[in-house]
Amino acid sequence: MTRIFDDPAEFTADAVEGFADLYASHVRAVPGGVVRRMKPRSPKVAVIVGGGSGHYPAFMGVVGPGFADGAVVGNIFTSPSTAQAYSVGRIAHSGAGVIYTYGNYAGDVMNFGMAGERLHADGIDARQLIVTDDIASASPAEAAKRRGIAGDFVVFKVLGAAAERGLDIDEVERLGLLANARTYTLGIAFSGCTFPGAREPLFMVPDGQMGLGLGIHGEPGLEDVASLPAPKLAHLLVDKLLDERPAGSGDRVGVILNGLGTTKYEELFVLWKSTSALLREAGLTIVAPEVGELVTSLDMGGVSLTLTWLDDELEPLWLDAASTPAFRRGAAAETLGSEDSTDDDDVTVVDTRVVEGDAASQRVAAVVLSAMTAAQAAVHDAEHELGRLDAVAGDGDHGRGMVRGIDHAVTAGSVAAQAGWGARGVLEAAGDAWAEFAGGTSGVLWGAGLRALGAVLGNSGRPEPTQVAEAVRAYLQSMFDLGKASAGDKTLLDAVIPFAESLDTETAAGRDLSSAWDSAVVAAVAGADATAALSPKVGRARPLAARSVGTADPGAVSFGICVGAIGGVLAEEGCE
Repeated sequence: MTRIFDDPAEFTADAVEGFADLYASHVRAVPGGVVRRMKPRSPKVAVIVGGGSGHYPAFMGVVGPGFADGAVVGNIFTSPSTAQAYSVGRIAHSGAGVIYTYGNYAGDVMNFGMAGERLHADGIDARQLIVTDDIASASPAEAAKRRGIAGDFVVFKVLGAAAERGLDIDEVERLGLLANARTYTLGIAFSGCTFPGAREPLFMVPDGQMGLGLGIHGEPGLEDVASLPAPKLAHLLVDKLLDERPAGSGDRVGVILNGLGTTKYEELFVLWKSTSALLREAGLTIVAPEVGELVTSLDMGGVSLTLTWLDDELEPLWLDAASTPAFRRGAAAETLGSEDSTDDDDVTVVDTRVVEGDAASQRVAAVVLSAMTAAQAAVHDAEHELGRLDAVAGDGDHGRGMVRGIDHAVTAGSVAAQAGWGARGVLEAAGDAWAEFAGGTSGVLWGAGLRALGAVLGNSGRPEPTQVAEAVRAYLQSMFDLGKASAGDKTLLDAVIPFAESLDTETAAGRDLSSAWDSAVVAAVAGADATAALSPKVGRARPLAARSVGTADPGAVSFGICVGAIGGVLAEEGCE
């Protein structure tokens, strides 16, 4: 278990604060994560790594010369928000552009992508480099769909070394893409991991079994296989990786044997004995191998093996010196000046908008706030169940993410309402807070959805039921635009689509808002329940599709819970 914590909801923030204090000579905390303590002497490409927390030394442990310039740190196993990624990228930028690099997970792709768009709007060249090394998560024909796991470390190292050499952003990006294309990982789980404050692990591995094809976010393996002694386990990992040896590769490989959290170093050494022998028997030369904890998953018991097929370009970058809190190799070149990075470099956003909201819209805003508060209570009640549903084929963080998102949304919405904003202002404030503090895919979607909802309702007047239905359609469209999912993909949309269609039909027929909403809730809950029979086509659950069948999608279920609670408020308010 994760035994040391204060408030489980603040575990990540507390860990970042402690880390930044301990390594104050290396890094400093900034909104969204950490950056190098010292500024570069001259402009260089800023390599920004990141993702959810729970993976130390990834991601903050690799910030330093020869490696990353900054790390964006989300909640446990949850993508950082767009605001967090933008903040770290903006602060670390030194004049030569920014490369965001992270594993291939929907929330990370959305949030880092939108952060890059914001940097572009500021005139900064920002690129995205997505790591896809997990061979168990998709076939070679669909390699672009593979997850990023321990291979992150190699790709980050190559990017950091290339940037430290002063190469321009095009060249740094090219070399990073080459490293990703040449990096392959396979993992095995022996036991699940446990969130701070939780009493049970996210999954259990049956006695005498191992989970083949684990994820690093608490996901179980893709299939359970019989436990093996070290020599046979080494054979399993090595053989499957060698089966994917890229065409034209040489005989030199960078190798990582990675512990996932509770696998002891001595165990890793035993496994390395057999692994290294098999690689040499295959005619390979092992270059600067790393054995230890590099990309972990809280207290998961497990191990992964990574091979990177080196060439004349990649090998020097793999070998280049680096000096970070968690990783040191050689004597890192002194590319940093004597000037500290200070709080003056931080991004400060000042809201200079004039408050808008007539008396009618302020009354609507009060109903909106009551509705969100009711949904907040319902989500808190369902937190454990939502986490349980998500843990079947995901990382188990959906309940906690929803709680964090809606708590911040209600707080921000309350401030906006007290300032005199109408419905739009309250929903925009709530949406921005949800997206920023929840992170992950659902945080992005709910944040954008509330903003779209508010844009239609506006800050003046009292909307008719048909206008509310139009606002819900805008909410739905924002999710289509961002998530790229479709009906039947086993996502939140499988509840939102029937809800929006029903509300549209009922209000067009002249029914009052409360009655129409109740009918739409029935459709949403039925849609959510029906996802149990579906196989996920997108998102973190996709590699574990078989496990997911029989369990409803947690995002769809949480949507049904929220709109159900809101329906009660509309009835109490007598909304017509």
